[in-house]
Amino acid sequence: MTWRLGDLTVNRIGFGAMRLPQRGTAFDRRAQPRDRAQAIEVLRQAVELGVNHIDTAAFYFSATRSANELINSALAPYPEDLVIVTKVGPGRTPQGEWLPLATPRQLKGQVEENLRQLGRDHLDVVNLRVSGLDDVSAHFEQLAALQQDGLIRHLGLSNVKPHHLDQAQRIAEVVCVQNSYGLGHHAEHDDFVGVCGERGIAFVPFFALAGANQEAGTSADDDVVTEVAQAHGASPSQVRLAWTLARGPHVLVIPGTGDPAHLRENVEAGRLGLTTEELTRLDAAHLNGG
Repeated sequence: MTWRLGDLTVNRIGFGAMRLPQRGTAFDRRAQPRDRAQAIEVLRQAVELGVNHIDTAAFYFSATRSANELINSALAPYPEDLVIVTKVGPGRTPQGEWLPLATPRQLKGQVEENLRQLGRDHLDVVNLRVSGLDDVSAHFEQLAALQQDGLIRHLGLSNVKPHHLDQAQRIAEVVCVQNSYGLGHHAEHDDFVGVCGERGIAFVPFFALAGANQEAGTSADDDVVTEVAQAHGASPSQVRLAWTLARGPHVLVIPGTGDPAHLRENVEAGRLGLTTEELTRLDAAHLNGG
């Protein structure tokens, strides 16, 4: 199961690095830093298991850990087929305070920050993460200029609406859209998933393991997910990932974990074959939960 990000081929099950620096999301400043050796081991195991698409950002850091630095330490020199996707737009001060959205002129500094941390001379894919912005044109034009300068290979979008994609495509090629989406979570994005497929653009959900409340195990669709999981001898998380992949061949997933056992479980979800009847039940639960 593969898809192309521009001229780069990736396996449809990737790895999200947000949880590597700490035991929680990048947005939780109270979360405890993760053991560095364990985080590095998880990254190396991910590549050994066939993962060649890693999602990261310079603003994924805790008081003592940085996702980009961990990736660099664990995987450099990088395998030739490894695609590292990062994102710019938001930022954080050294103290960890959030800066919602950079100005277009500040994006070059964010790109260069990712280059330094990852030890690269160019970035494979850079997503513009949008927050509270109705028109992305000025920001995307700046990234397109950096692409022309050779600092970026391909461009994508994150946390966007369909009109943002239209604006960006008038400026440069968009290879992926990364939005919060999953079974029972943001069903209003269903049509957008289809639009991306029609345009040959990868749709990459984050929080694909979350339900309607953005925490696995808390949403209205849990009963159906649990029943399907038991029928296959699989975990509910594997069912959620398999359902997400079934939304279309252009849909990729980037589940993140700092636990080696969970990592293997996530990767093995790609082998879980759901029946037509099961998908119909899960689709109904998705609409009810979303």
